[in-house]
Amino acid sequence: MIHITHLTKLYGSVIGVNDVTVDLDVGAHGLLGPNGAGKTTFLGLITGQLRPTMGRVEVFGEPPFANPRVLRRIGYCPAADLAERHATPQAWVRYLVRLSGFTGGEAESRAERAIEQVGLDSASRRPIATLSKGMRQRVKIAGAIAHDPDLLVLDEPFIGLDPVARHELVHLVRGWSRDRSLIVASHLLHEVEALDAGLAVILGGRLVASGAALEIRSLIESLPAEIRVRCFPPQRFAEVAWRSTGVESVRVESEDIVVVATRQPAALAAVAQQAAADGLAIAEVMPADRSLEGIFGRLVQLHRGVGP
Repeated sequence: MIHITHLTKLYGSVIGVNDVTVDLDVGAHGLLGPNGAGKTTFLGLITGQLRPTMGRVEVFGEPPFANPRVLRRIGYCPAADLAERHATPQAWVRYLVRLSGFTGGEAESRAERAIEQVGLDSASRRPIATLSKGMRQRVKIAGAIAHDPDLLVLDEPFIGLDPVARHELVHLVRGWSRDRSLIVASHLLHEVEALDAGLAVILGGRLVASGAALEIRSLIESLPAEIRVRCFPPQRFAEVAWRSTGVESVRVESEDIVVVATRQPAALAAVAQQAAADGLAIAEVMPADRSLEGIFGRLVQLHRGVGP
């Protein structure tokens, strides 16, 4: 469905996407990365809103930039909030459907059906300005699906939704991907996992991993866990740790922090006991960062050749 080769996008001297090569088949895909990772730029290149600086992107076998044949087959829900506030959801979605080439009654019926699908029919005649953030998010999704595209691209689609609305939209989006294609960008791992989608992980404009969610987790768990120890003096603690069984690497990070990498967390207890016996002061032991940012950091290390 999507073929990308050495894709790079520059904003002056700032790198938005950096030398990405990947193929995405028909089906559901999650684009995962923290805020500022390059997800929106990547989606802009796929949806034809941006022209590559270098490299090539093909969607359905053709470059999408300024290509109506490709753009008609894509539905896009941006992360940014709706700027139009005076129109009603019905009028706004109908307008988007007409931009896709439908006219008259067909545009009207498609808009009504999409608004009903996202659960907004009771508010379809109210001005968008009177709707909550979650309801405005539904309006954007309705606009993305109303013309029945072959590829649906959603950028942070669940922002502002309450748990019930989020569950309903996850169900809607999962149903969509059974016979059509889907790309969902998010900074939350559990949102993408709920869609049963393959994962592409992007950080700093670079693609650092891709595969099934289980493969990504296995990849992370195969790396040594990094444990930060606040101690004094750190150089002596590092020497003790380096001589210990089960420790794979040691580095002094600051004047009182040592980072120990091990696949055997129990080994750290032996290191701490030996350090205490040698008269070293240990103030704090901080476990490996399992937040999304921490996971991405470990993936970057693997990408750079640090690890097993």
